[in-house]
Amino acid sequence: MKDTFDPNADRKAWMSLMAKAPEGRVSALLDAALPRPAHTWLRAPEIGSVMVRGRAGGTGAPFNLGEMTITRCALKLPGGEIGHAYIQGRNKADAEAAALVDALMQTGAASVMRTKVLEPLESEQSARRTTRAEKAAATKVDFFTMVRGED
Repeated sequence: MKDTFDPNADRKAWMSLMAKAPEGRVSALLDAALPRPAHTWLRAPEIGSVMVRGRAGGTGAPFNLGEMTITRCALKLPGGEIGHAYIQGRNKADAEAAALVDALMQTGAASVMRTKVLEPLESEQSARRTTRAEKAAATKVDFFTMVRGED
């Protein structure tokens, strides 16, 4: 039987949250939470593109949907913690902030990062998702068939 426990599930969740955050939001929350720590670059922020793949109906054969611009970087804190970031778009400052949050989540500042950065991002993302679902629900059309009794 395959073991389904993923030791990196929490990290995947916060990395996904920061990757999808609106432009400038991670930087603003990080700067409001605490001063940015010193760090050294392992990979300075760089802009590139990735191929996005999709599946018809979620179960069909994968196909190339198109390219998406991303910014990535990696840094190291003085304590040895390494932070990575891959974010949508072309914002190097946001990539740096996301990598710093990733690295700080591996330190004693994790609880501060969780309450001051990740939880607000999560609630904002949830609100955006709810708003989008409400807009979609407003356009719903119910089709029904009347029985005419000609059976």
